[in-house]
Amino acid sequence: MEQRNNVTEFVLLGLTQSLQGQRISFVVFLFIYIVTMVGNLLVVWTVVVSPTLDAPMYFFLGYLSFMDAVFSTTVTPNMIINLLSVKKTISFQACMSQLFLEHLFGGAEIILLVVMAYDRYVAICKPLHYLTIMNQRVCILLLLLACLGGFLHTVVHLLFVYNLPFCGPNVIDHFMCDMYPLLKLACTDTYVIGLTVVANDGIMCVGIFVLLLISYGFILHSLKNLSQEGRRKALSTCGSHITVVVLFFIPCIFMYVRPPSTLPIDKSLTVFYTIITPMLNPFIYTLRNGEMKSAMKKLWIRKRK
Repeated sequence: MEQRNNVTEFVLLGLTQSLQGQRISFVVFLFIYIVTMVGNLLVVWTVVVSPTLDAPMYFFLGYLSFMDAVFSTTVTPNMIINLLSVKKTISFQACMSQLFLEHLFGGAEIILLVVMAYDRYVAICKPLHYLTIMNQRVCILLLLLACLGGFLHTVVHLLFVYNLPFCGPNVIDHFMCDMYPLLKLACTDTYVIGLTVVANDGIMCVGIFVLLLISYGFILHSLKNLSQEGRRKALSTCGSHITVVVLFFIPCIFMYVRPPSTLPIDKSLTVFYTIITPMLNPFIYTLRNGEMKSAMKKLWIRKRK
């Protein structure tokens, strides 16, 4: 424990060491963060206010957008500030807090995507029993299950990392605190802990990704029993979900399903699933969803009046 106290803060090298690159990155990522917050909070506000969006699908979509907003906020603001800062440091406690929050909301979002796939399965394959199966109590329980899963996922990481001895150096070649960069700095053998990261993150990502693909495979197979209009609507909705799943999971799988190590491409992959994907999700879900677009238009017209 004394060794660990030798390091009270970490230095984040960030995305690039080029001053011009940092200025350009500042403008780009500030714009992305603003779009992310406006887009996701607009979806949350629309779902909460609009009486027509009372289906379970929109209940989960609202919370997915809320998680995206918070997930992005755990990473992006600190990265934006550091792009213009001379001293790019983060305290040990702040680093642990960031690690906890990013894996809490990231893990919860992964499980919520499974819940949303189950919701679509019930809606398409058992339409007559949909509202009975997916009642309000079940929806709340499934949401709490996603949050509990995210909490357990992140606690495992924190228990291992918090008690590691960090006695120097304290330079993290990244723009945020994450497991592999932190394990690289620990002054002890972290091979076993690295394997727990592979098990906790890697197997979780691959297992859930395969489960989601199988689920959507069943859903798409069942579309032959629907009318042409029903098939078109179901394909539009499932297409949005599958797009989000692929955008989120492919970088995660590449990051964590490998021997514990850090690679130069890790920064780009982390940018994609922590910053880019939360920005894209509102557009993917709203542009392909007629009911959501209609609800937004009605709220906009009502506000102008």
